Amino acid sequence: MFSKPVRSAILCTLLTLPLPALSMDRGTFPKPQQDVALTQGKLQTAVFAGGCFWGTQSVFERVKGVRKTVAGYAGGKASTATYSQVTTETTGHAESVEITYDPSVITYGGLLRIFFSVAHDPTTLNRQGPDEGTSYRSAIFFTSPEQGKIAQAYIQQLDAAHVFKSKIVTEVTPLKGFYRGEDYHQDYALHNPDNPYIQVCDRPKIEALKREYPDLFVDYKGQ
Repeated sequence: MFSKPVRSAILCTLLTLPLPALSMDRGTFPKPQQDVALTQGKLQTAVFAGGCFWGTQSVFERVKGVRKTVAGYAGGKASTATYSQVTTETTGHAESVEITYDPSVITYGGLLRIFFSVAHDPTTLNRQGPDEGTSYRSAIFFTSPEQGKIAQAYIQQLDAAHVFKSKIVTEVTPLKGFYRGEDYHQDYALHNPDNPYIQVCDRPKIEALKREYPDLFVDYKGQ
């Protein structure tokens, strides 16, 4: 009997869909028309859910301007924010990543562009590759009304331009709480590069980030 990561890697190989199915050339993925300007100031926070948090974290920890990433849970209650409970698909939580970033280096819209173009497929409902369930849903948990407006506007922009072959299903909702995941989930892809799941499902995302956004790519070595 295969372990869960190995089974998922086999399924991911069969699906051969590690990145979003675009209706355009990935290198011309549009920038948000509505965004904030780069500005000096205190560090800010974004929270995204895009399937297994191993892959989402492995992308954003390699983005220039990102100071810290944490894998965890959002969308449910603190009392159910554990991996064993979240995987029952009854808690309302989504596997998420908290991103602390420098707004003088990258904007919230810049993070959204990476989220939609290389971090996950925003057109698959409650599913990313081989992982199925509401805990793997595509979601943006905004930390301010401004973030919410920018996210909604960007989704409308991408849908109107038919950037994807299917309609975006990403949930946009206010962040009520983010709960850090277990220690063994933190930087999982970095510490387990030979895991079949990481090799098949997550490594292509990292390579896409490096290829499509070379000016933003950082060769992350861990904190």
